[in-house]
Formats: sequence, C-alpha cells, structure tokens
Amino acid sequence: MLIREATRSDTESMLAIYAPYIEQTAITFEYEVPTPDVFRQRIEKVQAKYPWIVAEDDGRIVGYAYASAFKERAAYQWSVETSIYVDRSVRRQGVGRRLHDVLEQRLMAQGILNMNACISYIEQEDEYLTQDSIRFHEQLGYKKVAHFHQCGKKFGRWYDMIWMEKMIGDHQ
Repeated sequence: MLIREATRSDTESMLAIYAPYIEQTAITFEYEVPTPDVFRQRIEKVQAKYPWIVAEDDGRIVGYAYASAFKERAAYQWSVETSIYVDRSVRRQGVGRRLHDVLEQRLMAQGILNMNACISYIEQEDEYLTQDSIRFHEQLGYKKVAHFHQCGKKFGRWYDMIWMEKMIGDHQ
C-alpha cells in the first residue's frame, strides 16, 4: 500500500469513499454529497497549509486523511483537526492506521503539537453510528476532552459529538 499526497485526479475516488458516509451514516453531519468541484476546492484549501494524503492499493484509492485548522486564530496554529475516511469494503484492515501514522509524522515535521478529532457519538449504537471511531482513536492514544450533547440531527435522530485529543509534540 502506498501512502502519498492527494492529487486533483484523486478527487472522484475520494468522493466515492466519502459519499456513503454522508448518505448512510451519522459519522459526518453533512447531509448532501458535495460536487466534485466543491470537494476539489476543499482539498486545495487544506493543502495550502496541511497534508491531505491518500492510501493507494494496487492503483485504487482505498482511503484518505487530512488535517485542517482547529481554529483560524493565530494562537491555535499548533493544533489541527484530523479526518480519516476509509473505503467501507476495506475497513479493519489497517488502512486507517497507516494513514494516521503518516499524517501524524507529517504534522510533527510541520511543528504541530495537538491532533484533535471531532467524532459523532451516541450512547446506544444504531444502524447509522457505532463507536468504532472512538475505539480507533483510543488505540492511537487519543483521550476524550469534550462532550457536546444532542448537537447534530441526522436521519431524524439527535447525535452527540465528542472531541478527542492527542498531544504529539513538546509544548515549550
């Protein structure tokens, strides 16, 4: 498996991975699948400052990960929000872990100190949301730092949101 920077030509493949998360899960609170042009603009905006990488297996994009600004103000410049999406047909095969490891290395090289993940949460798992993302992040060393209740509504249900954080650098 090759982990590399995303290119413009990867847009449609990444969007094909993301669309089922929008349409069939509460993992993202986005309702509508963005157009390829809108998605490409998101990628270009992120890549102006942060990494956006893809996992390619035998010429096929099977996942992607990126970091974006945690907050826009200058005092937050050492913190990012991370996102990882893996093709649902290859979940639990190490793709997310490989993407995260490379993303973390690149962020450390960039001087980032805090990786933050915003994760949808529900007490009792349902057909739209499990706690897999929380378990994944815990295995990577993230700790829960915030819990917001009933802040996102999707599929006619209210979902919570939690923030998890991983310190990856020395705060001097």
